[in-house]
Amino acid sequence: MTAISRAMSRASERLRKVSDTPRLDSELLMSHALGIERDALLLNPPAVAEPKAFKDFIERRSMGEPVAYITGRRAFWNIELEVGPGALVPRPDSETLIAEALDHFGASGPSRILDLGTGPGTLLLAALDQWPRATGIGVDASAEALDYARANAKRLGLAQRATFRRGDWATGISEKFDLVLINPPYVADDAELGAGVAEYEPSEALFAGPEGLDEYRRLTPEIARLVAPGGIAAIEIGHDQAQAVTALLAAERIEPRLVLDLAGQPRALVVRG
Repeated sequence: MTAISRAMSRASERLRKVSDTPRLDSELLMSHALGIERDALLLNPPAVAEPKAFKDFIERRSMGEPVAYITGRRAFWNIELEVGPGALVPRPDSETLIAEALDHFGASGPSRILDLGTGPGTLLLAALDQWPRATGIGVDASAEALDYARANAKRLGLAQRATFRRGDWATGISEKFDLVLINPPYVADDAELGAGVAEYEPSEALFAGPEGLDEYRRLTPEIARLVAPGGIAAIEIGHDQAQAVTALLAAERIEPRLVLDLAGQPRALVVRG
C-alpha cells in the first residue's frame, strides 16, 4: 500500500463521524491536493508522500465544511461547477429534473428555459450543455450565487446563451418557457441536516418556514403562466412533501405528475403546459 493509499484510509476513518461518503470525500480531497483527477488517483496512485494540503483539507472536512467548498468545484450532470460560500452545493438528487426534461423533450430539446433558484447556475447550465440550441434565464435572490453562475457560464462556454438576473422568483417575468426548472428552499426550519450543511451553506437557500412550504406557496400561483404549450415545469420537492405540494398545485387547478429519484424517493413534480 502506498503512502497515498494509507493516508486516504486514515482520513476515511476520521470522516465517518461527519460524512455518509467518507471514502469518496477522502479521494476527492486527495486528488485535489495532488492536482490530479480522481480517476488518475484511483487507477495509478502516485508514489509520493502525503501532501500537507491533504491534512489541512481533512481537518476542514472533519469540522463539517462541504467538500465542494474545499475543492471549489462540484460535478453535476455532464458539467462541473465552481462553487463556494454563498452558493448552495449542487445535489445529485436535482439531476432528476434534468432527466425528466430529457425524457420529455428528447434530443431536440427545449428552445427557452427558465431556472428559478439557479444558485451557481446548476440546472440552467446543465440543460444548456445538454441542448446546444437552447437559451435561458437563471433567477436567484443571492448576488453571491449569481456571481458563481456567471463565472460558470463563462468557463463552460455558455455565457452567450445564459442570462442571469437577481430577482424574487418570477416577479417581472412575462415570457412563457418550454422548460421551467424550479429548485426552491424546502427544508423545515427545525429540521436536522447533515453535519456542516446549516453551518456552511446559505440558510436562505435551505430553509422555508416551519413546514418547508413557504416558497411553494408563493410559486404555485405563478407556474401555469410561465409554461408554454407543450412545455413542462419540473419542481424539486423534499422526500416527504409530495402530498402537500400537490395540494398547493391542485388549488391552482394543476395536476402534477410525481417523479421518484434513483433511490426511489419522491423528488419532483412535473407540470405540463
